[in-house]
Amino acid sequence: MGIGGGVGVVLASIDASVAALDSLNREDSFLAAGAHGGAGVDIGAGTDVLQRRYGIRLERLELMARLEAQLAAVKAATAAEAVEFQQAMTPPDASVQDRTYADMSVVEEIAGVLTISSAAAGALVKQSRRICSLPPVMNALSAGAMSWQHARIVADETEGLTPEGAASLVAHFFDPAAPQPARGAAPGELVPSRFRAKVRGWRERHHPESIEKRHAKGVADRRMEYTPDKDGMAWISLYLPGDTACAIWNRTTATARGLQGPDEPRPLTQLRPDIAASLLLGVGMKPAAGETAAHAEEDGPGPGVQGTQGVTGIGKVPAPRADVLVMVPVFSLLGVTDEPAVLDGFGPIPASMARKLVADGAESFYRVLVDPRDGAPLEIGRKNYRLTETIKRWIRMRDAKCTFRGCANRTPDNETDHLTAWQHGGTTNVSNLAQLCPKHHRLKHHSQWTPDPATKNEPPGWTSPTGRHYNAEYQDPEPTHWPPGILSAQRSPLEQVVLQRLAT
Repeated sequence: MGIGGGVGVVLASIDASVAALDSLNREDSFLAAGAHGGAGVDIGAGTDVLQRRYGIRLERLELMARLEAQLAAVKAATAAEAVEFQQAMTPPDASVQDRTYADMSVVEEIAGVLTISSAAAGALVKQSRRICSLPPVMNALSAGAMSWQHARIVADETEGLTPEGAASLVAHFFDPAAPQPARGAAPGELVPSRFRAKVRGWRERHHPESIEKRHAKGVADRRMEYTPDKDGMAWISLYLPGDTACAIWNRTTATARGLQGPDEPRPLTQLRPDIAASLLLGVGMKPAAGETAAHAEEDGPGPGVQGTQGVTGIGKVPAPRADVLVMVPVFSLLGVTDEPAVLDGFGPIPASMARKLVADGAESFYRVLVDPRDGAPLEIGRKNYRLTETIKRWIRMRDAKCTFRGCANRTPDNETDHLTAWQHGGTTNVSNLAQLCPKHHRLKHHSQWTPDPATKNEPPGWTSPTGRHYNAEYQDPEPTHWPPGILSAQRSPLEQVVLQRLAT
């Protein structure tokens, strides 16, 4: 791999980071003692001093994060080198069994040195070797531009790809000179969960095996798992098709929101499992009109619990539906291509699943047709024509989540907010609107966190009270695929064809 020399470069960078930390500590000590004969600083008159000492703490955290990444790079390179040396010591004519045990031995050695389990050491070795085989990823980690968590995500998401596929994925996110590089925040500027979502979205679209085939395999593997835990608790997990899981989550969340009020002491985190347990165990279920209890018990409600007219044991209110957007490339909806659609709050789904959701008339799923030329929405399905609802759904489609940096709160909890307040001249259009969760909505109005302007296709970035700028975190959609033989299309005729097809 040729990584030995790279370790020396990283160690030099670590020395520079440590020196910068030492410089900050000396400055902080000087400010704490005062500039005149060691006298203390008067708090009332020392606002600037306090501000600078606050800034030093933030700079320390930045340097520490960089150091952690750089140390992780050295650790990964060293683990990969240890395996290389072990393999070099193995005789060329050694049997497969001898080589297998040699590899096992080095993993056990690493586990003992780091005081971790054999499984954890094996995962570290596997991830380290993959990261070292992807120079742009290793370089970003060595420079402290992203964390070990980010590097590990790339290692996980490139598993199963061909070398060419892995190189294309890495180039998209780490090479600004790539044909279609990722836009917006750099990998290290995204919280790991958001970075994984972007990487996985790109991987799903470019995987050599179609998402339809992989989804069919996943459906065959669906299951429920039960895991006992401490303190008399346990976990129940469901591995389901994405549309079903998304509908369950949003239905449970919407029901929990409807139950919250002055007389409900349980927070949202407690209400969700209570509601799910009540529904699964049949507590308070009331059969639909004209349906006997025996018949309801025999057939059961459908995936969306559509047969249930009310829930009496969990709050005595009807469970509201949760609206979910389905972004469908127009040719995919027509069946001309099998390009993945995007399910709001989940990610890429097979085209067949999107077509089924639209064809079945699922009431809580709103289709959004995507123009194949620029990815802009052609038409947003709706049950009414109020402009406010259309704009809200547009913002939901564009933002996908709360736009505040690092927040992963999805659409059921979010509010559409004016970036520039109405009373300050702000207008009600997509370039001045963005999703914010309740917490960050309040923070925006009670602090100096400032959003950038938005655009038709891009949510806002943010600037912190200390002047640090954070680029927008958005989905970075690609132009949709054109079927063979179609070179161009005019918007109006295309819309007419689509709408005529949908009406039949």
